[in-house]
Amino acid sequence: MTAAQTSSPTGSAADRPRLGLRERKKIKTRTAIRTATYELIAEQGYDATTVEQIADRAEVSPSTVFRYFPAKEDIVITDEYDPLMEEELRRRPADEPLLESLRFVLHRALVLGFQEGSEVVRLRTRLMVEVPAVRSRVMESMSVTGGVLCRAIAERTGRDAASLEVRVWAMSLVGGLMEATLYWAERGHRDDLTDLVDRAVDVLGGVPAAAGRPR
Repeated sequence: MTAAQTSSPTGSAADRPRLGLRERKKIKTRTAIRTATYELIAEQGYDATTVEQIADRAEVSPSTVFRYFPAKEDIVITDEYDPLMEEELRRRPADEPLLESLRFVLHRALVLGFQEGSEVVRLRTRLMVEVPAVRSRVMESMSVTGGVLCRAIAERTGRDAASLEVRVWAMSLVGGLMEATLYWAERGHRDDLTDLVDRAVDVLGGVPAAAGRPR
């Protein structure tokens, strides 16, 4: 997933610096654009929805839409989860198994994601299945999340974030989460998504060992 460049929603309000007026306006504008997009797609479908229509409903200019989101696909897939994941992973106990730390963080991301509304989450994941351009953009954005995981694994294990083992494991997890999401949407969202994510994490099993392990 592609992460928006905003403050992470983790922690208490007292833990985070108060956002300035300019940043609050940016968040308000981005939210308006995303809301308008979801509404229009629900009403008339993805292909029939244009950036001009989105801009009109969000009461901004088309150039403003493109300033926040380079392409229509980005409006659909952009979320706040990558900054969340990185910050939350750093907060987990150092002696906690990495796989369990990741499971905790992923559960947290799911809870926050559904705060947008279950219909929005279902719409986004359905578009991943039905619209090739959206699915392709999601695949491209996976490297961002993979990079976050590589850094987290490196911090916890002492391995090089750029090592082959770390990169393969991180992207395997990202790919597994993608498949869990597609599986959920393909089956009409009737399964429990948290359960599917847990099953995807369980498939991986092992985590890259700490630096110095004999090869």
